[in-house]
Amino acid sequence: MTKRIFVVGAGTMGAGIAQLAAQKGFETWLYDLSSDQLSKAQAGINKSLTTLLEKGKIDATSYEAILGRIQFVNHLDAAQHADLVIEAIVENLTVKHEVFKALEGLVSPACILASNTSSLSIASISSALKQPERFLGIHFFNPATLMPLVEIIPSVLTHEAVVAQAQEIILAMGKTVALCKDTPGFIVNRVARPFYGEALRIYEEGLADFVTIDYAMTSIGGFKMGPFELMDYIGNDVNYTVTETVFEAFYYDPRFKPSFTQKRLKEAGLYGRKTGRGFYDYSMDRSNPTPDEALHQVIFKRVFAMLINEAYDAVLMQVASPSDVDLAMMKGVNYPKGLLAWSEEIGPSEILAQLNSLYERYGEDRYRPNALLKDRVNAGGPLW
Repeated sequence: MTKRIFVVGAGTMGAGIAQLAAQKGFETWLYDLSSDQLSKAQAGINKSLTTLLEKGKIDATSYEAILGRIQFVNHLDAAQHADLVIEAIVENLTVKHEVFKALEGLVSPACILASNTSSLSIASISSALKQPERFLGIHFFNPATLMPLVEIIPSVLTHEAVVAQAQEIILAMGKTVALCKDTPGFIVNRVARPFYGEALRIYEEGLADFVTIDYAMTSIGGFKMGPFELMDYIGNDVNYTVTETVFEAFYYDPRFKPSFTQKRLKEAGLYGRKTGRGFYDYSMDRSNPTPDEALHQVIFKRVFAMLINEAYDAVLMQVASPSDVDLAMMKGVNYPKGLLAWSEEIGPSEILAQLNSLYERYGEDRYRPNALLKDRVNAGGPLW
């Protein structure tokens, strides 16, 4: 089993991955060029572990052992003994290429190289390497210490043995693995787009306000957070950029079209909770949702149908297996149920009718029903 992990980038995600690795017994190095960022990461990890200690989730011996397994470094040379490198830096292809070129000249030939990217293709990053067959995506979700899902994404050049080794390592970290194809958004960021996009469309049409849409999705659907609450929590800067990236990567498929409403919030610096204002103003009490149960049903059914359609498309296009699609949405974004299994409860024919109605009304490819969903309805029973 791999014992030594080198994490590149001491931001929130990198620090979280390093803490997780050390907690699970891996000798860990956390690298950042900025000494200030390293100090910030070290303080954050110390605080997090202290909280675990105070809550009795770890004892004093474990606390000291975990800290002893993390080294904070500002020179890449420390990667020379690593068995696995996980990069978690800015989503800039040029910068990632520079880092991996430098790393490849330092690490052993057997070292696995991985990126935590959420928006760039694995193949595009690996193109800078002389040995792209040892490179793959290992995508954690924030916070890495708590979120159970990790997406593992091989490129067209990744060796199967490298994928197997990566899975073994991530399982040893106590995570749930979903294996997916190197396509835009992977599983979660692809399938989840309608949760935000269709909610924004409903708002822009004037059908309901933010709080009413959020209420419909939490009260009827059982989602832990509504789409606008969640976008504010993620940050409109981050969420909008992911949507825009997926839209462009899919050759401007209208299913992934970004919203001007969210674009304007990003442009104005209204990112959400971290700036005090986004879709909601966090200095003020929130208004009550419109008390219209029929409206709530319309909202839920519309957003839900779009989510199901996207889940079916991920299976049709072999992004992931049906079980991994459902697993990813439950473990990666806390959906109350797997979308494909959930669709069986609601009834695929009802979902198809909803999509057909939207497609007939708007005449937009955004609402075109997925071929596999049609197959499911025509078959009269589950396809897998």
